[in-house]
Amino acid sequence: MRVFLLFTLLLGLGCHTPRDTDWPRFEYVEPEMGIDFYLKFHAPNRTEAERIANLAYDRVEELNLIFSDYHPPSELNRLCRQPAGTEVRVSAELFDVLQRAQTLARETNGAFDITTGPVNRLWRVARRQQRLPDPDALKEAIKRVGHRHIKLNPERRTITLAVDNMQLDLGGIAKGYAVDEAMKVLRSEGIHRAYVAADSDVLTSRPPIGKSGWEIRVASVDRFGNVYPRTIYLKHQALSTSGDMQQFVEIADRRYSHIVDPRTGLGLTSRLQVTVVAGSSTTADSRATAICVLGKNAGFDFAKRKRLQANLLELADGKPKATTTPAWRIWK
Repeated sequence: MRVFLLFTLLLGLGCHTPRDTDWPRFEYVEPEMGIDFYLKFHAPNRTEAERIANLAYDRVEELNLIFSDYHPPSELNRLCRQPAGTEVRVSAELFDVLQRAQTLARETNGAFDITTGPVNRLWRVARRQQRLPDPDALKEAIKRVGHRHIKLNPERRTITLAVDNMQLDLGGIAKGYAVDEAMKVLRSEGIHRAYVAADSDVLTSRPPIGKSGWEIRVASVDRFGNVYPRTIYLKHQALSTSGDMQQFVEIADRRYSHIVDPRTGLGLTSRLQVTVVAGSSTTADSRATAICVLGKNAGFDFAKRKRLQANLLELADGKPKATTTPAWRIWK
């Protein structure tokens, strides 16, 4: 049995068989995929809640064994170790994520690219050592980057990598996918008032009892130019925030984001934080990352063209400024 950090909010159960309108609320947090993974939901009792939470966390662990680029035996890493040109049949989950990533790569002309693994690994070392990656090593790593090096065959559910020593990195989409899958587990067990979150990737279903939605804070800018945490209430939607607010490194008085531009091999320096609200966490997660790489102007144009609910918070050049797409109107 897992050890959970568990809180319950008792809501006064009667003698009748409870509906989810009078079920107690349970909250759990577990380290999964290298981050804290939260579950909040209403369930008939603690025994059922713990059983269902276990099922959801088991599903996330299954996905981590597929998607992780940190775990050598993962399915993703086994794929990357194959010689160039080898056609490999993969799991339905891996194919699904790669197919979605490739679609977004084409839509953004390569701004979203899951082949940046070789460059990302250099930047992980750079952040630890507080110095820029070696230029020659970076130049060699970029040779193995490019979404066009991936070939998908939907009929056979196979993947072919065209270049040796490629390294795929699903950091901009896999957590969102795992959040979606955890919510599917909850729904399959009859849980319909729920909140699932992995870091800044959040997915909600029906609101908690007595509330209009699940409370979430989003960075906003007031009329005086001050950044403050604005509270919104989310239900039946996903929200994801991407940018360099927390994960970055400062080298030679310049700030580099943990998000790498696949076109240059450099960490982003634009100081842009993007929040996207969408129907799924997979969509919100990947689009928020893509908009960050595209930059404020091209990112806004992309979000507007795709009718995304997006909030772009620019933090560079002194006074912060927030820009929202027309679809964001429901949060204004």
